[in-house]
Amino acid sequence: MPSPFGELTVIVNPHAGKKRVGEGVPELERTLQARGLPYRLLVTQGPGDAARFAREALRGGSHFLVAVGGDGTVHEVVNGMFADGDPIARGAVLGVVAAGSGCDFVRTFGLPGDVTRSCQHLLGENTYPLDIGKITCVGPHGESVVQYFHNVAEAGLGGAVTARAERLPKGLGQTKYFAAFWLTLPRFKLARVRLQADQRSYEGPAVMVIVANCQYYGGGMKISPRSYPGDGVLDVLVFKGPKSDSFTLLPRVYRGEHIPHEHIEELRVKHALVVDADRPLPIEADGEVLGFTPATFEVLPQAVSVKL
Repeated sequence: MPSPFGELTVIVNPHAGKKRVGEGVPELERTLQARGLPYRLLVTQGPGDAARFAREALRGGSHFLVAVGGDGTVHEVVNGMFADGDPIARGAVLGVVAAGSGCDFVRTFGLPGDVTRSCQHLLGENTYPLDIGKITCVGPHGESVVQYFHNVAEAGLGGAVTARAERLPKGLGQTKYFAAFWLTLPRFKLARVRLQADQRSYEGPAVMVIVANCQYYGGGMKISPRSYPGDGVLDVLVFKGPKSDSFTLLPRVYRGEHIPHEHIEELRVKHALVVDADRPLPIEADGEVLGFTPATFEVLPQAVSVKL
């Protein structure tokens, strides 16, 4: 049965999931064909391809994009769906096939991580209105950088961990973030941050600042258990330290049982969050290193529809 949203533009990152995604492409195509879903398959060759494919598809009249890969692939596709702060095509639908990549985004929605069951969710009309976060930060050469994120962003220790993980062997898969965390923590110094979240503010010590649209990140950690990605709100968690909290809090983070906590400040943002610090703090979103503070995080309510 053809999709009510038209032909699928399927954007595949063959290197995601230790190249398991690329190995699953034949199964993906067989499954789409068996379900009678017309599609166009686009395979990325390097960074930036997924965003370009998404942008060109939407401007060419496509309204149903399917990202096949992990959070990095979804991040690129989402960024390709926006231009100058607005969606390129209103009413565009985003489908996600994790295909064994360990995508954290799908965990919030309870979507499967294998090709066959993921494709089942591409059928029918069910969608979920997804908020998108917009980040304006300082790039590596002092330039202004604008990026969009669908899942979780952070400033501080998490950004430094992600940057460290990028230098570890890709063969480690999701475990590289765990390893990078313990390699980065000993040398990371607490910062003094200044936050303005709509009408509320915080000034004080911080190890990291989490800005969450969805609930999971870092390979299954339920970092923001109170987040609902269609409520028009970004949930902000300020981990105030000391760093020794990491030893006691980390197991609780995986279960989503770390809040409320006396060393975690909770804020909610409907419009904009401004983050500054006594030194430039690294920023990452959806597992991608973006830049440094000072940074502004904004909410674009229900800007994309996710296929369920």
